[in-house]
Amino acid sequence: MNQLEQLKQFSTVVADTGDVTQIRDFKPTDVTTNPSLILKAAQSGETQTRMAACVAAAKAQNPEDWQDDAIDRIAVDFGVSLSQLVPGYVSTEVNARLSFDADAMVRNGEKLMRYYQEHGVSPERILIKVAATYEGIEAARRLEAMGYKCNVTLVFHRIQAVAAARAGAFLISPFVGRIQDWYQKQGDLPADPALDPGVQSVKGIYQYFKQHQLKTVVMAASFRSTDQVLQLAGCDRLTISPALLAQLAQSDATVNKLMIEQVVQSFVDDDIDVSEAAFRWALNDDPMSSEKLAEGIRLFYQDHQRLRELIETL
Repeated sequence: MNQLEQLKQFSTVVADTGDVTQIRDFKPTDVTTNPSLILKAAQSGETQTRMAACVAAAKAQNPEDWQDDAIDRIAVDFGVSLSQLVPGYVSTEVNARLSFDADAMVRNGEKLMRYYQEHGVSPERILIKVAATYEGIEAARRLEAMGYKCNVTLVFHRIQAVAAARAGAFLISPFVGRIQDWYQKQGDLPADPALDPGVQSVKGIYQYFKQHQLKTVVMAASFRSTDQVLQLAGCDRLTISPALLAQLAQSDATVNKLMIEQVVQSFVDDDIDVSEAAFRWALNDDPMSSEKLAEGIRLFYQDHQRLRELIETL
């Protein structure tokens, strides 16, 4: 077996792409989408035709303020197509501009689910993706109470992970590569992949969840290398870009399950206070987490705006 096939024995593999051909090639269990991935896929004529249909539907519903609704419809249109290619979940993101408004995120999540249902896709197949702000986690709590599963993304600090799990979020996405990027910029990146700060962050979260019997799924994301991926073999889920999936498929080196459920003392904390004050202070007190969370929200929104500009031309 190649490394990708071996990895699938230990972790659920998720494709970080909206490209249909790549999904067919790598046969992931789940897929995830966001405005950045939709923009990449929006170059083909067929895709633009489908996007134009979504724009027309949004204009018919609200001729004066149709753009954000059109993007929601496009995201669902992509998700419906992807749901036909994978057996598992499709993650669909709420508008990043709403990341500090829990009420607005709940309304956006409900609308996305309504559109999926109108297309005949069960909410059981969809994960609503929200940023791991305090408000995003509150939105996830409320959406989960309605029966809608959530993917809490842009997780850089353990307090985000624990708060999301206690809110009942189905899944969290801690970002490995963006943590590496921050430490690399500071000139403080270990050479040993096992000591990579992004890898260490996910291990700490995973083992804290196991110690405290938190059921939320840990899906490591944002990988920069296959070394990082392989260091987390055995994590619940791994969402991997097509380029890294291809590298794994081309190697037959042995893959070992390195993530273990047994508690490793160096990774375990006492019970974590996730009150609003404690949550906000913990992020404020950690430059990496606060900077990367803010940057991640900005970047997702920038691509949302670029998608908005694109649909104005359809």
